[in-house]
Amino acid sequence: MAGRGPMPKDPVKRRRKNVVSARPTSNVTSDGRTRGPALPKGMLPDGEEWHPRTVAWWATWRKSPQAKVFIATDWDFLLDTALMHHVMWSKGRWEFAAEIRLRIAKLGATSEDRVRLRMEIEAPGHKSAEPGASNVTDISTTRRRLLSDGSPSVAAPPIRSTKRRALDQ
Repeated sequence: MAGRGPMPKDPVKRRRKNVVSARPTSNVTSDGRTRGPALPKGMLPDGEEWHPRTVAWWATWRKSPQAKVFIATDWDFLLDTALMHHVMWSKGRWEFAAEIRLRIAKLGATSEDRVRLRMEIEAPGHKSAEPGASNVTDISTTRRRLLSDGSPSVAAPPIRSTKRRALDQ
């Protein structure tokens, strides 16, 4: 089954300025804490152990900033997805990959998924910029600063191509 299409364009870059939904954005901060339950023992048939790739995947989700907002039903949903993840890696059942991708998208696995969920993740101690703020300086401001340092203004010589210079000589 296909996904949901390309990531939405930044509203600032759109031609039409449609009314933005009043749906709030949830901000979560990464703190590195481990949340949620550990992978349960004895859940797999015949005393099988969890695949190491699934154990690492589960640990990533437990430490993710999204885990701060997970409730019990989210962890149950993620556990069902972990079972599929285990089967995919241990038995080579790659047809589970598409379903896993769709399921973890609902929990905000990629930056594109988090845009759809209106979820923003901030690094600890990082202040988000004001809307519309930019770290780009206007060229005229830079020019004024460079020319006002007291040194005489010297015009740069014109640039000529190597071919043209050879013809002039």
